[in-house]
Amino acid sequence: MTQMYDESGRVIPVTVIEAGPCHVLQLRTVAKDGYDAVQLGFLDKKRPSQDRPRSRGSQARRSERGHVTGKLNSKRAKRRQSAGVELPPKAECEPKRFVRELRGSTGGLQVGQQVTVGELEGVRAVDVTGISKGRGFAGVIKRHHYAGQRASHGVKKVHRHPGSTGMSAFPHHVF
Repeated sequence: MTQMYDESGRVIPVTVIEAGPCHVLQLRTVAKDGYDAVQLGFLDKKRPSQDRPRSRGSQARRSERGHVTGKLNSKRAKRRQSAGVELPPKAECEPKRFVRELRGSTGGLQVGQQVTVGELEGVRAVDVTGISKGRGFAGVIKRHHYAGQRASHGVKKVHRHPGSTGMSAFPHHVF
């Protein structure tokens, strides 16, 4: 959250949304899938590099590349093409890091089309929901960013404990 000022100088609380550009990766239809939905992808995945070791989750695998492009030469694609089976349209973009499916009508969207914040033109309010990361029963260092106690002398078995948090003579309590 942040704040903006209107013409009269009043402060208005606002939320900044980063919503795009998203690519339409797939369209689900009632005839084929049993429901209507749009599959959107956001934020490109990294391309594999020869000079650094592969980290598992950050780089696109062959199956993820095949989901968005039809240019991979696989045996299955060659068999389908020789049998005359029409392949579904592909988005022809980079593999995406976040892929989400939004149920509802497709609204005239095409596979490969970019969806940006410009689609929200004229909308006054947007409901945003999210799920916070679970951190379990966290201690004070993770939960409140405490520095912890000394690691050398004078401390016995309480290196990650909160220690004293009270104030001095005034105000007599912790805020």
